[in-house]
Amino acid sequence: MKVQGWLFILCGVFFAAVDVVYWYWSKEPVGTTAMAISVGFALMIGYYLMYTARRIGDQPEDDKQGEISDGAGELGFFSPHSWWPLFVCLAVALAAVGLVIGWWLFLIGVFAIIMSMIGFVFEYYRGNFSH
Repeated sequence: MKVQGWLFILCGVFFAAVDVVYWYWSKEPVGTTAMAISVGFALMIGYYLMYTARRIGDQPEDDKQGEISDGAGELGFFSPHSWWPLFVCLAVALAAVGLVIGWWLFLIGVFAIIMSMIGFVFEYYRGNFSH
């Protein structure tokens, strides 16, 4: 994780240098703000990865002499058949359309987002697939 952290921090430093040059030449506030947000995001992710790497210790990808097989093993559980991401996306799309059409549709979309997120999170707590 240290390698990824340093990569994001260096990207943030590069974005900051480009942002300063862009601001100096263009004096355009929107592009400068967007670049500044990119700097903040890159540094935030880099800091998080470095903080997490310090907490959990060295990982196989941090070893310069490491092999690919050092990182083998179980990575976690990934749902192979879940329909809930589709419903979450549809609910977010409904809320986004609600921003354009009216607040009443936006509120329906927010309610749909909450309900679909509850379904997504608690998918394996009830029914045939509960553990």
